[in-house]
Amino acid sequence: MSASSPSPAAHDPYAALRVPHYRNYLLGSAFALLGRQAVTAAAIWQVYEWTHSSTALGLVGLINVLPLLALSLPAGAIADRHDRRRLIALGTAFIGLVNIGLAALAFWASAIPNLGPLQAANELLRAIALLFEHAADPQSLRFHEPALPLVYLLLLVQASVRILIWPARSSITPLLVPTSALGNAITWNTSTFEITTVAGPALGGFLIAYVGMTSVYALGAGLEILFLLALAKVTYFQPPTPSAGRRSWRDMLAGADFIWRKKVILGASSLDLFAVLLGGATALLPVYADQILHVGPVGFGWLRAAPSLGAFAMAMWLAHRPPLARPGRALLWTVAAFGAATVAFGLSRSFWLSLLALMLTGAFDNISVVVRQSLVQLLTPDALRGRVTAVNQIFIGSSNEIGALRAGLMSAAIGPVAAVVWGGLGTVAVAGLIARAVPPLRRLPPLHTLQPED
Repeated sequence: MSASSPSPAAHDPYAALRVPHYRNYLLGSAFALLGRQAVTAAAIWQVYEWTHSSTALGLVGLINVLPLLALSLPAGAIADRHDRRRLIALGTAFIGLVNIGLAALAFWASAIPNLGPLQAANELLRAIALLFEHAADPQSLRFHEPALPLVYLLLLVQASVRILIWPARSSITPLLVPTSALGNAITWNTSTFEITTVAGPALGGFLIAYVGMTSVYALGAGLEILFLLALAKVTYFQPPTPSAGRRSWRDMLAGADFIWRKKVILGASSLDLFAVLLGGATALLPVYADQILHVGPVGFGWLRAAPSLGAFAMAMWLAHRPPLARPGRALLWTVAAFGAATVAFGLSRSFWLSLLALMLTGAFDNISVVVRQSLVQLLTPDALRGRVTAVNQIFIGSSNEIGALRAGLMSAAIGPVAAVVWGGLGTVAVAGLIARAVPPLRRLPPLHTLQPED
């Protein structure tokens, strides 16, 4: 902690945006995130359109979480040992190629022959769905599209590449801005992310409805190219500090050891993991759009974007106000409010009330994101940022993807409404448990007073 840090009164809401290196990176990242959000929404809708299966949606979460668990720790070590900018460029190029593959599958889906391996894969997927969807008519589960297993395969490849470059993406920001502007840069990172998650799914839903699925994947590929062009203009504001440890399992696990010793980071990350795992309803939005709210693909796009509308509004408010005086308490209360808003969405039968509830989940979640990411970046030395970010990524990504699997399987077993409502109530309970289990989180001082451990 440091008493000499800039006071909240000196807060400049645009400090990070005044740095050209950071502006170039933020702009390029916005292009890529816009495309990735649109592609994700399109893939979810395509899988559901082909199968009409909640389990199939849950399996999308599973294929995203497998590389997360397998590759996050090696990815963190790689980010600490190599040029993060180059790693990001290589991964971005590969994701663009995968998007081209998804576009080709969508365009020529009807021409793909039902070869033996593809037929066997679809039969396996159907058998898995029947294990959970006891009440469903077996004839309504349409696992017969030959392109479906190939879409799952490409999504798995894309998820693997995203995981490999995520620690580099998350830990490059401190190298692009002065330390005094780091907290502000984190807030603008989350603001940009929320802008793209508002525009991306809505744009994806519009293109699906009026142009076709192929256009969404083609757009994603083009936006990855724009990110590559922006990266070419990015230089470091301050040089990175390379990791000096040996290549070993102990070195790879240094990030986990750091988080274990920093109880406030551990508490904040655990809170996010269990809250989103239980309270996340995003994976079931196609079911709500189709069977409960009856709003079609465009309505689905807006439902998918609604949390980000709320999160963007909250991010703008946070950027233009002094740092939170008691960020730990704010984190705990807003996670509980996130759970309550999730319950409201689960019970709603009105499209507009559902949009409002989802906007509130995004607004409350944004406070959690800003506090947690600020803790990780402000308290972690640069030589450890990749590995600490990788462990934090496991918390975040596993909660999102396992939460999607949890929601899909629970929906298949007890129905989508019960799956969402019980998940939201679980989130409220988790916030109370973490508040009691991690007292230092409640006493956390203002974020602008935090500094990395030597």
